Amino acid sequence: MTEPEKLDLTSHNLPADKTAELLRLFPEIRTEEGKIDFDKLKLVLGQTVDAGKERYGMTWPGKADCFKTIQAPSTGTLLPVPEESVDFDTTENLIIEGDNLEVLKLLQKAYLGKVKMIYIDPPYNTGNDFIYPDNYTESLQTYLEYTGQVDAGGKKFGTNTEDNGRFHSRWMNMMYPRLYLARNLLRDDGVIFISIDDGEVKNLRAIGDEIFGEENFIANVIWEKKYTRSNDAKYFSDNHDHVLVYAKRKDNVRFNLQARSEEQESAYSNPDSHAKGPWKATPLHAKSGSNNDFSYTFKNGVTWSPPKGTYPRFSEETLRQFDENDEIWFGEDGNSTPSRKTFLAEAKEGVTPITIWSYKEVGHNHEANNELKQLELGGIFENPKPTRLIRRMIELSCNVDQGDYILDFFAGSGTTAQATIELNREDNGNRKFILVQLPEATENPEFSTIATFTKERVKRAIKKLNKADDGQFQIGKKEDRGFRLYKLAESNFKGWDAQVPKDSKELVKQLELHIDHIRDGRTNEDILYEILLKSGFPLSTAVEKIELEGKFVYSLAGGGMLVCLEKGLNLDIIRAMAERIPQRIVCLDEGFAQNDQLKANAVQLFKTKGVTSFKTI
Repeated sequence: MTEPEKLDLTSHNLPADKTAELLRLFPEIRTEEGKIDFDKLKLVLGQTVDAGKERYGMTWPGKADCFKTIQAPSTGTLLPVPEESVDFDTTENLIIEGDNLEVLKLLQKAYLGKVKMIYIDPPYNTGNDFIYPDNYTESLQTYLEYTGQVDAGGKKFGTNTEDNGRFHSRWMNMMYPRLYLARNLLRDDGVIFISIDDGEVKNLRAIGDEIFGEENFIANVIWEKKYTRSNDAKYFSDNHDHVLVYAKRKDNVRFNLQARSEEQESAYSNPDSHAKGPWKATPLHAKSGSNNDFSYTFKNGVTWSPPKGTYPRFSEETLRQFDENDEIWFGEDGNSTPSRKTFLAEAKEGVTPITIWSYKEVGHNHEANNELKQLELGGIFENPKPTRLIRRMIELSCNVDQGDYILDFFAGSGTTAQATIELNREDNGNRKFILVQLPEATENPEFSTIATFTKERVKRAIKKLNKADDGQFQIGKKEDRGFRLYKLAESNFKGWDAQVPKDSKELVKQLELHIDHIRDGRTNEDILYEILLKSGFPLSTAVEKIELEGKFVYSLAGGGMLVCLEKGLNLDIIRAMAERIPQRIVCLDEGFAQNDQLKANAVQLFKTKGVTSFKTI
């Protein structure tokens, strides 16, 4: 009898993806069982695999376990919380409360290769930083215990003090799998910005080079985070942080130019009233190479050769054209070293970014604190980042109107969300943010966790913008100023536990769980969004609840997928769903009430209507 497939409730299988890609590139290495023949792979690669003991690379205690956790699928889910959201039904922005390692795994199916920019401000490992656990086998369990969702008794999150014998290793074990999973989410033209201080910048650079590839390193930006000198510092006043920038594929990245400052604009003038308008003088030579005895005589009789150790930037023909069009400047007296007139009208629309970001341009720590004060949240959160800093990154890397995703999985105070919605307001953009924040406990009575603060800060920033726009005429599409809140939890479905003792009592218990496998207290909407996420749909997918033959059915993505979570299914509802000709259909297994004939009929009926996937759960 034909049976529908079972819906996979685990997160994306990364090892299977890697294996499939290798087999696609080198089909000759496939074994009879569909696995990889590594000896044959070495032959295909011309024996270029280094089998020696000594090789260049970085290792540390626990690195091997990083790959175990990367490969271990998550069985968690993200529960929707509409009552704590803003415009839940229409917004495409997300705030997710949970351990970012588990959340990144859960996002793999739906957001693989879709994120344009990632910004993270991870713990700097100063000795007092809250650190995530490195007991990967208990990742979800530890989180559930930490947040009180299950009985306590496991390993707790805590600080990573300098007297810990694995001070740097613990931090690297925390960062490595998260960056690995984050890279998968980036688009091929996507970039990641990572804030860090001097303490771990060396290790972060090594991790980044290994995960993203040294060839995809773009820059180490120095951000001037303070504008005052700390005279009580023991050695030097620490006035900067680093921002490491990596690309998914560097050749695909095109950064936007920065707007010219007033000072840069003022460099262009028109002292000779040239018809092309304002210009500035630029050298005719480049700063390296050899001049090869090059010389050129202009029509006024001046002969020019590039200075020693340089070379001409332009050919004789190009210099002749410049000369004929009065585009060479010989100074006010007409006897100065000739230069080219570079016209503003012909210049790029902006300037190339540099690797030193002044506090005057992108803000500083004090400004960041003042921004929270303006939202009546001052004095609560330590070391927030200024919105201008994040805006600089967004402006450089994201498009205005293409709905680019911006991910921040160490969301902290929520600066990334505020920067995104404020920038969208200025240029009528439609960029979307995804924030992830652990509900780390605080000592503040108003905000019991950092995740609570994150959510409130974004709400107040939205309210502030809406108040500023109150009564103003709206031009174009209304900006998205909301967010959907989701919280990490165990799957809505109880799994079969193969580790329990094999006695009759426990076996009966497992069988009972298998019959009634939905956790107590979970709603149809909770189940719906787990199905949606684990079927590869974004969490912001449009959902319509429709009634067919007296049963409620969820229609996703304009009818492309139908989800029926009703019990007591019959042939009428099966026919009604089939008539809508969706690509995919998912039903609860218990909806068929052990009616194998009805299930078999559903399989055949859906197949005749062109349904490509029918799964039960």
